Amino acid sequence: MKLLTIGEFARAARLTPKALRLYDELGLLRPVRVDEASGYRYYAPDQLEQARLVAWLRRLGMPLATIAEVRDAPPPDAAEAIAAFLEVAERDLAERRGLARFLISYLSGRETAMPATSSPLTIRYAAASDIGREREHNQDFAYAGSRLLAVADGMGHGGDVASETVVNALRPLESAQMPGDLLNALSDAVSAATASLRSLSESDPGFAESGSTLTAMLLSGSQLALVHIGDTRAYLLRDGGLFQITHDHSVVQSMIDAGRLTPDEAASHPQRSLLIRALAASADASPDPSAGPSAAAEARTPDLSLHDAQAGDRYLLCSDGLTVAVPVAVIRQTLLAAGSAPADVVRRLISLANEAGGPDNIACVVADVLSAA
Repeated sequence: MKLLTIGEFARAARLTPKALRLYDELGLLRPVRVDEASGYRYYAPDQLEQARLVAWLRRLGMPLATIAEVRDAPPPDAAEAIAAFLEVAERDLAERRGLARFLISYLSGRETAMPATSSPLTIRYAAASDIGREREHNQDFAYAGSRLLAVADGMGHGGDVASETVVNALRPLESAQMPGDLLNALSDAVSAATASLRSLSESDPGFAESGSTLTAMLLSGSQLALVHIGDTRAYLLRDGGLFQITHDHSVVQSMIDAGRLTPDEAASHPQRSLLIRALAASADASPDPSAGPSAAAEARTPDLSLHDAQAGDRYLLCSDGLTVAVPVAVIRQTLLAAGSAPADVVRRLISLANEAGGPDNIACVVADVLSAA
């Protein structure tokens, strides 16, 4: 059988050589032969149908592991697997429609802050952290108060101290007079948190490689200021829809953004815990070892945003110990449970993570927004 060069095979399959190289890297379609001297790939003509199938399944957004199963399955079994994937995808699409409607409403100005003359809002809250089932130490820290909600996930030597130090640096915001600019207040507090981490490193060189993620919200009137860095998360439950309002600063999320991974694939990726941004005890530290010195400052810069709260909203702040163990659909149903108080929900979420194996520490904060009148 005459083998085809990668260029010939790409033209016959109506793909690009770049796509074929990606399929090879992902283990989806290996060339029959690779030239030892040049590294050039060669394919067999009978691989064309398989190449087209892989391309179609990638366009569907199917996870790599499922594609491999479909590729190797008899046609009836492959068709059944695609139908099952479609059913799941349609449920996901329904959730995305809800998120899109929320964002369209918010960005077009229909979701606006309550007038200054309206009754102020308050929150009912609960927070807890748990060591999980597989860790020797609990490096997660959770805090909730009348104004401030926060979760942090420490890393490195003394990660437990780092996460608590970061959150404690924000706690003065509870009793301080609220400034006009909430985002500046949060930004200043994060700077204080970073300074506290540096002090740890200066007093004990063992803390030099430590750091922490942080997701925190500060309530004033009808506004919630959000600060976020790392892969701890904030979710909003509004009108039955659950919306993730933070974006993970992680290697796998960057691969999802680039189209190299699907969210399902990211859940089991070996680099799922590797961060590209976090608060660090060392001025030169970067969560990505491959990053150069010029990237260190950006790797320590959090996201800041302002959100308009409404009575009836429920917020969840959590560490990845919850989200890697419990599907988002289950989290949503738990948050929706009728009559459930924040403390009950926090306990249930931690129990669910542990029932799923508890592979990491777990931190949860749940807060209900209420009218203060």
